[in-house]
Amino acid sequence: MEQLLILLIFLPLVGAVVTAFLGNAAKHVALGSAILSLGLTLITVCNFTPDASTQFAVNYPWIQDLGINFHAGIDGISMITILLTNVLVPIIILSAYQHDYKKPNAFFALILFMQFGLLLVFTALDAFLFYIGWEAALIPIYFICAIWGGKDRIRVNMKFFVYTIAGSLFMLMGIIYLYLQNPAHNFEIQAFYNLNLDAVQQGWIFWAFFIAFAIKMPIFPFHTWQPDTYTEAPTPGTMLLSGIMLKMGIYGVIRWLLPIAPVGVQEWGHLAIILSIIGVVYASIIAFTQKDAKRLVAYSSIAHVGLIAAGIFALNTQGMQGAMVQMLSHGINVVGLFFVLDIIASRMKTNKIADLGGIAKKAPQLAIAFLIIVLGTVALPGTNGFIGEFLLLIGIYQYQVWAGVFAGLSIIFGAVYMFRMYQNIMLGKTNDLTIGFTDIKGSEKVVLYVICAMIIALGVYPKPILHLSEASVQQLIEQVSQKLTSVN
Repeated sequence: MEQLLILLIFLPLVGAVVTAFLGNAAKHVALGSAILSLGLTLITVCNFTPDASTQFAVNYPWIQDLGINFHAGIDGISMITILLTNVLVPIIILSAYQHDYKKPNAFFALILFMQFGLLLVFTALDAFLFYIGWEAALIPIYFICAIWGGKDRIRVNMKFFVYTIAGSLFMLMGIIYLYLQNPAHNFEIQAFYNLNLDAVQQGWIFWAFFIAFAIKMPIFPFHTWQPDTYTEAPTPGTMLLSGIMLKMGIYGVIRWLLPIAPVGVQEWGHLAIILSIIGVVYASIIAFTQKDAKRLVAYSSIAHVGLIAAGIFALNTQGMQGAMVQMLSHGINVVGLFFVLDIIASRMKTNKIADLGGIAKKAPQLAIAFLIIVLGTVALPGTNGFIGEFLLLIGIYQYQVWAGVFAGLSIIFGAVYMFRMYQNIMLGKTNDLTIGFTDIKGSEKVVLYVICAMIIALGVYPKPILHLSEASVQQLIEQVSQKLTSVN
């Protein structure tokens, strides 16, 4: 079954190369490649045993003199992120069908190349391979934003690039340090887990990795690149950033930071939770003031990710399982929100909330789909957002009551600014701009119907997703606890 993982990782790369040499058919080939990847993912899920083991593993010598191997595998934690990636990429590609991008072959090839980088990150069991995937996912999104972004794309993209490269360098220094401490002189993740680092060493490793991951998520105060980048990027780029790429940071904390530096997490994790919760409250308050709907959703994303990060650093099963589910749910919801706003912007040429209104009268199908996505975003029971946020809040509350109280403000604040945005855009009277609005059609219907179906299905029956990651999450918590016990 190891060939299945090789196919899963490299199919998007092959698709990217083929797509790059096509013309107008590029988007169809890209969509076909993404659907094939989704099919392989479903086969992988069906053949996956939901225990704590690593499955479908491949381990080939790569740069033997440096102890670098192409070592990859899947457990319950990585299975969730692979599912997230390969479910959302075809949706993102299909959402781009309504636009005629210049050089479509390059545009869609970059999306597939980014998918390849993301899958490397989510399956790598070698730190060098993980870093290669980390950078491989950054390069295409940089060009997507720089070439197809808005008027201020150059300045905004440079800020994004500087932030992410700086974070990557911190992580690279941490990886090199761990490699030098490893008697086996390889980059194997298990060898890094087994290192006996003292408290000072783990403190440095914590910050080297945390800064890189906090920038990618992003967590306050490393978030300042995000709202501008989300706003200026073309909508498929924004979807990739918000729906999948930020999960690289969350996954990095779970897979690398917690097991390698548990003492560092014990010492500094409380500060990480404080920063995460500050981000929840701060981003929610800023969202209230936004006049542009796309920026409002960008700040909403910061708040939701802050809640996920706090749940992870709570270091309990409920918080970690909540993070697993919410990674998937947040990706689906935020992609849906940005797609609805893209539909509106493509028709009205604006995302200014004050310029809109009464769209529901002209586009009832869009209004219903938008409402379902908003309900999922504000965690209404019966939607996908509920179970994740419920578990996250339980986990944070178990860690500290006051942390749970302030983290819970995200639900209250989120309901207010999301419903107010919906009311101002969709309800009320039509105006001179919205009087000619037309309802969704073609690929727009397909994308929104699929997203709404997933929101309801995961909300009504989240057990399969929870079951996929449960054993791996439990093993991770036990592993960290045992290390802390042996040190103390």
